[in-house]
Amino acid sequence: MHKGKPQVDSRAMLEAPITRNFSHTSFQFRCFPELREHRWILALLFFLCFLSVLLGNSVLVYVIRRVENLHSPMYFLICMLCIVDILVVTTILPNMLLTLLFNWNHISLAGCLIQMFFTHFLSSLESTLLMAMALDRYVAICRPLHYMDIMNSSMCLRLLLFTLLRSVSIMSTLVVLASSLWFCHSNTIQHCYCDHMALVKLACVSTEKNHAAGLAVIICFVGVDIPIIFFSYMKILNVVLRAAAASEERLKAFHTCTTHLIVMMCFYLVGTITFLSGGLNIPIATGINTLMGVMYILIPATVNPIIYGVRTKEIRCGLQRLFKLRARNVWSLKVSPGKGQM
Repeated sequence: MHKGKPQVDSRAMLEAPITRNFSHTSFQFRCFPELREHRWILALLFFLCFLSVLLGNSVLVYVIRRVENLHSPMYFLICMLCIVDILVVTTILPNMLLTLLFNWNHISLAGCLIQMFFTHFLSSLESTLLMAMALDRYVAICRPLHYMDIMNSSMCLRLLLFTLLRSVSIMSTLVVLASSLWFCHSNTIQHCYCDHMALVKLACVSTEKNHAAGLAVIICFVGVDIPIIFFSYMKILNVVLRAAAASEERLKAFHTCTTHLIVMMCFYLVGTITFLSGGLNIPIATGINTLMGVMYILIPATVNPIIYGVRTKEIRCGLQRLFKLRARNVWSLKVSPGKGQM
């Protein structure tokens, strides 16, 4: 009886370390497996969104850079928002398209962590920029006489440093905690890109620190940025509605503020649910959660050039001026050779 027992214990001792010390170093995405038969249509839709984001935001950046009247803090923030939108979409969409079209769905752990950092880092930058834009409009409308004193180049630089420091420090902590996990079970990420909670779900060790870090991210961004944005727009709306005598101007101001708030709230609400769904065990179907994770990045990047560009009179006029100047230059180049021949 005593001779057989050591054999069982030694076998258990040999098998346990193998399981405990093994961790996946590569992963694969499951990007909308329910729609696998229609993946070409899905890829086409995402590709069109990608082109729309690149074109719309690039045009807006070009106009703001070229038109001198737009060289002010507000348009600088809009320009930064456009650049962030281009970068965050470029971080996830090319890989998604390859996954959908050619089933190239593998990624290394290092590549996954890098993608995770830039996706969440750029999303957090967007949140801070939206807050800064709301504060800028608040000062411009509610404190117009002090606008140039408050929103000067020094303030813009401080806002930029605050944005970078807050986002880099928090997202680096998030990624470092994720990199220390052991992934002994499945290596299939139920998402189209390397989302934080989608990766953490695969860990075979305690993830309490990761869940706490995810909650801290929501508190630091949603818990701080949303109240500031909401307060700023409520004050702006109050001042504008009291000052505007014409009903048409009041309706325009109300429509502009509510449009901005709706888009921002959708960004924060969908992003928060997606980010915390795993940690709080929110019962959301995997496909819907994946779609929400993609849409909260794609939708703002697609509509921001319209909301902050086409709907802004100064940018619209600047775009028309550049287009007319371009058309005039092309026309003069066509006419010049004819004059030379005469």
